[in-house]
Amino acid sequence: MKIIDLRSDTVTRPTPRMRRAMAEAEVGDDVYLEDPTVEKLQERAAELFEREAALFVPTGSMGNLIAVKLHTRPGDEVILDSRSHILNYELGSLAAIAGVVPRAITTVTGHLRWPQIEDCIRPNIYYCAQTRLVCLENTHNMAGGTVMSAKETHEIVASAHARGLAVHLDGARIFNAATYLNLPVAKLADRCDSIMFCLSKGLGAPAGSLLVASRDFIEQARRVRKMLGGGMRQVGVLAAAGLVALEESPAKLAEDHLNARFLAEELLQLNGIKLHLESVQTNIVIFDISGTGLTSAELSAKLKENGVLINGISHTQMRIVTHYDINRNDCKQALSIIRKVLKNSQSY
Repeated sequence: MKIIDLRSDTVTRPTPRMRRAMAEAEVGDDVYLEDPTVEKLQERAAELFEREAALFVPTGSMGNLIAVKLHTRPGDEVILDSRSHILNYELGSLAAIAGVVPRAITTVTGHLRWPQIEDCIRPNIYYCAQTRLVCLENTHNMAGGTVMSAKETHEIVASAHARGLAVHLDGARIFNAATYLNLPVAKLADRCDSIMFCLSKGLGAPAGSLLVASRDFIEQARRVRKMLGGGMRQVGVLAAAGLVALEESPAKLAEDHLNARFLAEELLQLNGIKLHLESVQTNIVIFDISGTGLTSAELSAKLKENGVLINGISHTQMRIVTHYDINRNDCKQALSIIRKVLKNSQSY
């Protein structure tokens, strides 16, 4: 039985070209700054984002944590969306390791607006924790892959800088946002003080993320990466796959978006399922199953028995993520199985 894995775009497998590049990669000890393939990857990332430098890190979570730690001091406050990945899915590292306090703002789309941020900036009083950083997320994972426009980002960055605040962009899926808006990633991240993006999601590399910023910031980031245990040795075998991912994968993302939209439109026709079609902009579909009489855990288990993997994100909500290992026929097959499982459920 073929498994149709819609849990995340992190489940992609390296392409044949990635595997060849990994096998043939020229490597060295990256802690000694001697891995030429890592250097090429970092140079390419900096070039794409029109920045001075970049740093290869094992995970996006580490990249985000390094940025938060460098932009702040223990006891400072960080403003972010209440559903942001940094706040909800990185084990509280911003508090436990960076020592900062999150000030979470509830939004509809997952994207902050400057008036909301401005209302939450702490006054310059000695007994108040001071606001130092704003964290944005584009695309926004738990809002369903929604996209923040370049104009919206620029407004926040300009206003934050005027108030002496730094801005970090969690751009784990920023290439999806760029595809949706038909803009270069540099335009979407313009003037952000630091950017993290993942190679291991829609771009399909087996592991790794990049932190992009000024040269001085990246030199400091290298020290923090080592402190966190992220110094790697002959890691050019992974960087080689990342170089291929940057070259060949962005062009495939539009198909993922079309497949997600197809799934959303078909799911909307099923009794008991609700979703906001306007929020399906990229490769993520979040839908509510409370009307089916099943919990997300129950439906997930039934689908798994039939070869479809979908995760619940709450008791009543589930998330589908499309990627290059899933084609339109896979989507149609998954829908057929979902219909059958719902039809056969005693609660349906």
